[in-house]
Amino acid sequence: MKYDLIVIGSGPGGYPAAIRAAQLGMNVAIIEKESLGGVCLNWGCIPTKALLKSAQVFNYVNHAEDYGIKIGSAKADFAAMISRSRGVADGMSKGVNFLMRKNKINVIMGRGKLARGKKVEVTDDQGKVTTYEANHIIVATGGRARELANLPIDGKKIIEYRKAMTLEKLPKSMVIVGAGAIGVEFAYFYNSIGTKVTVVEFMEQGLVPREDKDVSKELTKVFKKAGIEVLANTSVETVDTKGRGCTVNIKNRKTGKTEEIKCDVVLSAAGVSANIEDIGLETLGVKTEKGMITVDEYYQTNVPGIYAIGDVIPTQALAHVATAEGITCVEKIAGHHPEPIDYNNIPGCTYCMPEVASVGYTEAAAKEAGYEIKVGKFPFSASGKASAAGAKEGFVKVIFDAKYGEWLGAHMIGYNVTEMIAEVVAARKLETTGHEIIKTVHPHPTMSEAVMEATAAAYGEVIHL
Repeated sequence: MKYDLIVIGSGPGGYPAAIRAAQLGMNVAIIEKESLGGVCLNWGCIPTKALLKSAQVFNYVNHAEDYGIKIGSAKADFAAMISRSRGVADGMSKGVNFLMRKNKINVIMGRGKLARGKKVEVTDDQGKVTTYEANHIIVATGGRARELANLPIDGKKIIEYRKAMTLEKLPKSMVIVGAGAIGVEFAYFYNSIGTKVTVVEFMEQGLVPREDKDVSKELTKVFKKAGIEVLANTSVETVDTKGRGCTVNIKNRKTGKTEEIKCDVVLSAAGVSANIEDIGLETLGVKTEKGMITVDEYYQTNVPGIYAIGDVIPTQALAHVATAEGITCVEKIAGHHPEPIDYNNIPGCTYCMPEVASVGYTEAAAKEAGYEIKVGKFPFSASGKASAAGAKEGFVKVIFDAKYGEWLGAHMIGYNVTEMIAEVVAARKLETTGHEIIKTVHPHPTMSEAVMEATAAAYGEVIHL
C-alpha cells in the first residue's frame, strides 16, 4: 500500500500530474471521491462548452437566411441539450479512466484525508477507511462555487453552475449574479434559447471585469443587443424565495438606488472557493492563508513531501493552469529542473458568443506598471474571413512596450478567438517583438490575420484600415 506518489483529486491538475509521474517511472495512485476528471471535465469546462455549442447551432439555424438558406422555424429542446452535454462529459470521463489504465495508475475511489507520516486515509462510500502511504502527496482537491452570505444556494431557486447544467425545465427568467466567465457563458446560453436574462455585477466595469475595458464595453454592447440586461456596479442585497419565483433586491453602488427584479431562478456565479476543509491540513500543520494553501514556486507546502496545485492555491483558477502546475510539480519531484510557471503569460478564455481571450497586461495595467506603450487595434469588421463567416463583431487589441518592442498583452473578442490566443502566448514565451510579428506572414483569409494587423496598427503600418 505504499506508493512513490499519491494524488488527491483527479481534476485537470490531478490526473495530468499522475500521468506525468507514471511516465517518469513512479508508482502512482490517484484518489477521487466522485468521478474521474473532476469538476472541469464533469461539471465545468467540457459540458458547458457542449451547452454553448448547442446554443450556437440554434442561433445559426435561426439566422440561416443570413447565409442564403431557407428552413422552417426551429425549437430548442432544452432536455436534449442537457442530455447531450452530460453525454459529452461522460465520454470524456471514460477517456480519463482509459488513461489511468494505460499508465498503470491505481485509482482509489473515496474521500482522501491527509494523515501523519505521509499517509492518506481514504473513506469509501460504505464508510470503510483504508490507509495508504507515499513518499510524496499532491493535494489537488479543486474548488466549488463560492457561496455569498446573502445568497444562500438551495439548489432549487438559488442555484450554482452544476444545477444550471441539469435543470429539469427551461426557466422563463433568470438573474445571474456575477459577470465573470461562468456568469457570461450561462447568460449567453440561456438567453439564446429563450430565457429572459439579467446579469448583476458588483464591479463597476460590468461584464468580464478582469478583462481589458475595451473588451468589456464590446461584450456589453453585444449582450444588450441580444436582449440581456446588464447591471454593473450593482450589489444583490437580498433574495426572497417565498412563493413561486424569486424577488431579487438590488442596489446601485453609485447612486444608492434600489429596485426589485422578479425571476424564476437565481444563478450564483460569484467565483470559486477552495476545497481545503476536512482533508487533514490542520493535522499536518500545512499553512494556509485566506482560504488557500501556501506553496513555493514548485508547489511544495511548508510540510516536506506534501504539495498542492490548482484551485486550492492562490493562482488563476483555470484548468490549464492546474495542469501546468501538476506537471511542473511532478517533474521537480522527479529531480528534473522545470522552469517555474510565468503567471503573467497565462491565457484566459471565455466561451460566450462572441468569445473572449486574453493574455498579459491590460492597457490600464501596463500603464500602471510604468511602461510607455504602443497600442494597436484591428476590428473584425475589416476582416474578410470574419465577413464571410458572418462574424464581424469584436476586435484584436495588442499592447507593446514602446522602448524594446516587448509584447505586453493581447485582448480579443470575436468568433473563435479562444483558438487564436495561443499564438500570442507562444510569441511572448519566445520574447517575440512587434516587428517580428508584423514580418510573420499570416495566411489569408483567416481570423488570425487580425493579430498581425493589430500589431501593424500599433506601429503605424496597418494595411487594411
